[in-house]
Amino acid sequence: MKKIHSVEEYIEENAHFSEALTILRAIINTTELEETIKWSAPVYALNNKNVIGLGAFKKHFGIWFFNGVFLKDKHQILVNAQEKKTKALRQMRFKSVKDIDKNIVLAYVKEAIKNQKLGKEIKPDRSKKETIVPTELKAVLVNDLKTSFDNLSAYKQREYCDYISSAKRETTKQTRLEKIKPMILKGIGLNDKYKNC
Repeated sequence: MKKIHSVEEYIEENAHFSEALTILRAIINTTELEETIKWSAPVYALNNKNVIGLGAFKKHFGIWFFNGVFLKDKHQILVNAQEKKTKALRQMRFKSVKDIDKNIVLAYVKEAIKNQKLGKEIKPDRSKKETIVPTELKAVLVNDLKTSFDNLSAYKQREYCDYISSAKRETTKQTRLEKIKPMILKGIGLNDKYKNC
């Protein structure tokens, strides 16, 4: 993907929606939001906090609201791009210039600004997940193997536990246990060989 350095360049790169993006940009620029480029797309911030962004895709374009979950959405037009995964982000999608109602867009943008000023945002969950060691793995973790396993990072321990737990058959679990024992003793993670590619 080409690195974009300005909003004009972004609009030019998405020529199929250039008129629509220009209209949305003009609406947003009537507010106090600061226009920037982040992730090669237009982003509008308030006191260095991302509030909204503009996006153009193959068949639609729109505005994403970084903390859109807090918008009242009285017109029921916001979309959660990834249900169950996306917590805060919401999108206002359009297929053509005719779909843009300037008053509605401006009302949503102003509400997003107000919410940002009120400090409404979803903080990422930083709580640590507890690692549950499967019985089969627990049974082989003795002496040096236990010491090596305990010295692994929580993330690597979890990878091994999930690897054993996800096996359906007992024979598969045993095969996997034999495979991972030397890796644990060497202090390497299950997927380390893929991480340096």
